[in-house]
Amino acid sequence: MAQYNLTINGKSLQVDVDPSTPMLWVLRDHLDLVGTKFGCGIAQCGACTIHLDGNAVRSCQLQVSAAENAEITTIEGISENGDHPVQKAWLAHDVPQCGYCQAGQIMSATALLKNNPSPSDEDIDNAMNGNICRCGTYTRIKAAIKTAAKSA
Repeated sequence: MAQYNLTINGKSLQVDVDPSTPMLWVLRDHLDLVGTKFGCGIAQCGACTIHLDGNAVRSCQLQVSAAENAEITTIEGISENGDHPVQKAWLAHDVPQCGYCQAGQIMSATALLKNNPSPSDEDIDNAMNGNICRCGTYTRIKAAIKTAAKSA
């Protein structure tokens, strides 16, 4: 075990875990930040997406030892009261169905808009590639991203 000082959602936190522990499990099991979901465990579905220094990454494959000096943002850190433009657009376009993939989808969308405030359809497709929605709401997701881009 090793102690890690992490910055998550603007707060300094410490955990004592094995260096190879995936951030997904640090967040969920050690810090009780359960908004980040386990989907596949092999970084293919996007349910576990978080931001690492503003970039969307899959937390199921990110070892805690690689995240110590980074700024980490989880779905809980996007907005305390659900008023981020992406979250508002998600509701306006009725994106969530079962909801399981939504945290990862929102994390990828917010990273895209932070880095590219006026994305093209191709930019959206590229940024969201690998975020799997079992309910198939991809057209609503794209529409919500476009709406959020206009209101941000």
